[in-house]
Amino acid sequence: MNLKNTDIAIVILIILGIVIYQLYIPLDSKSPQIKVIEISKGMNAKGIAHLLKEEGLIKNGLAFRVLAKVKGVEDRLQAGEYELSSSMNLSRILSRIKKGETLAHSFTIPEGYNIRQIAQILEEKGLAEKERFIELTKDSKLISQFDIPAKSLEGYLFPETYRVSKGMNEEEIIELMVSQFNKAVSEEDRKGAQELGFTFHQIIILASIVEKETSAPEERALISAVFHNRLKAKRPLQADPTVIYALGEAFDGDLKKEHLRVDSPYNTYRYRGLPPGPIGNPGRKAIQAALYPADVNYLYFVSRNDGTHAFSSSLEEHNRAVWKYQKRQ
Repeated sequence: MNLKNTDIAIVILIILGIVIYQLYIPLDSKSPQIKVIEISKGMNAKGIAHLLKEEGLIKNGLAFRVLAKVKGVEDRLQAGEYELSSSMNLSRILSRIKKGETLAHSFTIPEGYNIRQIAQILEEKGLAEKERFIELTKDSKLISQFDIPAKSLEGYLFPETYRVSKGMNEEEIIELMVSQFNKAVSEEDRKGAQELGFTFHQIIILASIVEKETSAPEERALISAVFHNRLKAKRPLQADPTVIYALGEAFDGDLKKEHLRVDSPYNTYRYRGLPPGPIGNPGRKAIQAALYPADVNYLYFVSRNDGTHAFSSSLEEHNRAVWKYQKRQ
């Protein structure tokens, strides 16, 4: 009887030792292998265990599944891309997948980029399907969730550097970008639009044009003033970037006089007032410029071909600037 009890105790100790070994001793701590694995949505604990075993990250798939069950997390393992090492023990690997500590990918959206350009960046990074992303930015149900009075999210995908996981879908990335927009603008900004006699959406439209017209920070308020003055005088804005936006993918980088006649509500040479929506996604400084234009009476500007512009209050003065900086080139 004593012998049997001793044998049982030995067996229990052996089993306990194996369990501890499986749980807390990593597969390879001396020359670890770092692997990036992707757990797809809907993959269960058995599938994840098989993937980890196949990738050489754990010793025993069954031990992983048992631990997940004991901890009550087998239905809480999160999809996504993970960077794991064979120097991690089974418990640590399970914890990382349960917490969703996925590998982060960064992408930067430059100020002024439009939806199609943003979608291209995301697709090149392998983070979104381009056409799916574009389609969602026009989805009325999604737009209504953000309380945005528009048919598109153009203008509301804030230009910023983001860190996301591959487990995020297009809708989640859009939600992140709109959330960043809402953080970047204040209630004071929204009230400022009303004080100017604009809706906030109109200010975003104007800011998107200002953003595309100049790369010189000191000029934003001056460009904004020109457009504010032209709107007050009921003159067409005559902003080249709006025509380029109207042309879309047909634009080859060379804006011609014939393009200025294209029949589109975005063509501010043909139609007075603001276009029906933003032509890109402005940054914080462009939005501020739209809200706080410089106190000047300029009605015209022309490129000096060095990244800056010459501003004029009269057509005669503007024509002289055009001759100096454009026609004599």
